Amino acid sequence: MCFNILCEKYATKSLYGYCPNWALNWEYRQKGIMNEIQLYGSDILSLQEVETEYFNKVLLPQMRNFGYDGIFSPKSRAKTMSENERKHVDGCAIFFRTNKFKLLEQRLVEFNQLAMANADGCEDMLNRVMTKDNIGLAALLQVATDMPPLLVSTVHIHWDPEFSDVKLIQTMMLVYELRDIIEEAKARLHVTEIPILLCGDFNSLPSSGVIEFLTSGHISKDHPDFKQLGYSLSRMCSADNSDEYTHPFKIARSYSGDELPYTNYTYDFKGIIDYIFYSTGHLRELGVLGPVDPAWMANNKVVGCPHPHIPSDHFPLVVEMELLRSSPPPANGILRR
Repeated sequence: MCFNILCEKYATKSLYGYCPNWALNWEYRQKGIMNEIQLYGSDILSLQEVETEYFNKVLLPQMRNFGYDGIFSPKSRAKTMSENERKHVDGCAIFFRTNKFKLLEQRLVEFNQLAMANADGCEDMLNRVMTKDNIGLAALLQVATDMPPLLVSTVHIHWDPEFSDVKLIQTMMLVYELRDIIEEAKARLHVTEIPILLCGDFNSLPSSGVIEFLTSGHISKDHPDFKQLGYSLSRMCSADNSDEYTHPFKIARSYSGDELPYTNYTYDFKGIIDYIFYSTGHLRELGVLGPVDPAWMANNKVVGCPHPHIPSDHFPLVVEMELLRSSPPPANGILRR
């Protein structure tokens, strides 16, 4: 399950005026969020916009009662705040069923720190990328003694449409870090392959450079999303030739057809910005959760979410996956992307 739960501080009347005050109230919405989580009973959950105090005092204790454990990190700004202010900073969380998975390693990916380390004197990297404190979070999970570990990652990419370059570079940074985690873990655990699940709110449409890069494994250095700014990114992603950046993962996008017309549904915007990606040679998609019944949406005049019956402005993505013991031949010789 991948779900942006819309944390309390962002759910303001000015942004969601169409939602009744009582349904926008956090005490009410968090019950709906937990109902969604319990309803689908996913083995792995990737959550975004989780407030620090909510995770520590409510979500983690409740999830442990349901047989889960989890990891969490707030956005990087929390490091500069007082203890009282830090409680209200949102971040990303990963939960997993303890009867199926054991946590081997966790890694925080701080994009502002990576931007500083990879700036190479580029002012745009310092002024545009480093100033955004979005994060990614990764958990290396042991599934069973005779199976390879699974790397699960969640991310919340910068939101502003005017910063398509930042979105793309943050995504490239995340891929770079996941590659690093995998290479280190393969050497340490003496395994040859580690499949990945990459989930999150990428704040990017399917036509964006972000999704092109992830699904195709490459992107042109002069892609419009870079905005013709002078980024040098070879240290983060391979530059096999002078024209492209590449990454080594063979991943496919779940919900790649028309199963879900939107993942974010507000009065002003309705579109797909949340995704689940998975290793094609090690994971097989068996089924996905479809959309809320369009007839119900129309009959109830739902112009945007949250709504009394929908606790977030995002819908959860829920995918059933099979972890394969060996790489099967692709159906009809074609890899679905």
